[in-house]
Amino acid sequence: MCKKIVFFLITFFCFAAITMAANRNFTLVIDAGHGGGDTGAIGGAGVKEKNLTLKFALAFGRLVEQNCPDVKVIYTRKTDKFVELYRRAEIANQNKADLFISIHINALPKGHTARGFQTYTLGRSRRTGKNNGVLENLEVAKRENAVIFQEKDYQKKYRDLNSPENEILFEFVQDKNMENSIELAKYMQKYVCQATRRQDMGAHQDNLAVLRLTSMPGCLIELGFISTRDEEQYMNTSLATEQYARGIFNAFMAYKKRFSGGITVPYMAEPKAEPKPEPKPEPKVEPKPEPQQEKSEPQETAEVTQAEPAQPQPEEKQPEQKATVARPVFKVQILTSPKALKANDSRFKGVKDASSYQESGLYKYTVGSSEDYNEIYRLRKSILDKFPEAFIIAFKDGKRMNVQEAIKEFKSNKTK
Repeated sequence: MCKKIVFFLITFFCFAAITMAANRNFTLVIDAGHGGGDTGAIGGAGVKEKNLTLKFALAFGRLVEQNCPDVKVIYTRKTDKFVELYRRAEIANQNKADLFISIHINALPKGHTARGFQTYTLGRSRRTGKNNGVLENLEVAKRENAVIFQEKDYQKKYRDLNSPENEILFEFVQDKNMENSIELAKYMQKYVCQATRRQDMGAHQDNLAVLRLTSMPGCLIELGFISTRDEEQYMNTSLATEQYARGIFNAFMAYKKRFSGGITVPYMAEPKAEPKPEPKPEPKVEPKPEPQQEKSEPQETAEVTQAEPAQPQPEEKQPEQKATVARPVFKVQILTSPKALKANDSRFKGVKDASSYQESGLYKYTVGSSEDYNEIYRLRKSILDKFPEAFIIAFKDGKRMNVQEAIKEFKSNKTK
């Protein structure tokens, strides 16, 4: 009974949030990194990161305000002041932002040189894979999160930053948020590099606090290397201000055009194209070859045994179809990769029998497969120590479906 109440409350909250969000404009939060006593990185010529990030944030925001009357722009800071990382995320969350963009400048220790533009989205830290090996995501995370220690009561505020419990709150939407963030990162790399002619150093993932604490799609962009003299000089010019602002704006517009109709915060509505694949002309063909069906059948049999006495669907004219009606299959997604991974890849951390599917040009790896949501929910909890970002997804007829809808259907099947 308690589980039913929890499911009902979660579903109700999700749809309430979606309905409320449907009637408002797009909200964009622009975060100028560092500020006040937190100067950020300082170049050889004395240029401070905090001043550059503010300059570019305001220039980008002006372009949005001038060209997008349907977009509400909110800045985490518009002057040279210190804003805590948790407060930056709080501003985005409280304003129910649709998108969060944090602007930073890169730096390397003295004696090292690098050039180029990078975008970071929320994910687990690992090497970039570039031949020059310029950055390890962990080093970026350390630098960007170092400002935490200037904040009062930082231990209390960030104590649970990496705890599995934080992820549970967003398990229904995290997949969409991360997918959309990855698409945003691709647009950033394309349009900013195109506008500025900076070297494309690629889109990466990391566990950055300012992204982890927000509840919407977002990214952190590293415009260039202030520690490299020519990049420092370029970023300090008015030409760079114009070019970066234009590139970021073009990326934002490409993202908004693709996703603005389907975004709500903190919960995200499924794109309109997803619900359409409901024509099921061949329901018998697809479920049969699906490997997961072996796991699903015992559950279906159990459900059918209970429902057999009252067969409430004689209109189908084919009683046999009752046994082949497709039901949502739940899985736990553990990681994403641009390339196919071998079964013994260290990123699986010893987890066996991972399977994959392709979406948005990425290989997405999952474990478990069951029509019982509770079983997969327990599986997810059991592997959170290895995969803190793991989340639940659902398939039906071999196609990805909205998890909220899948849970509703699961509940409905249980009461029959």
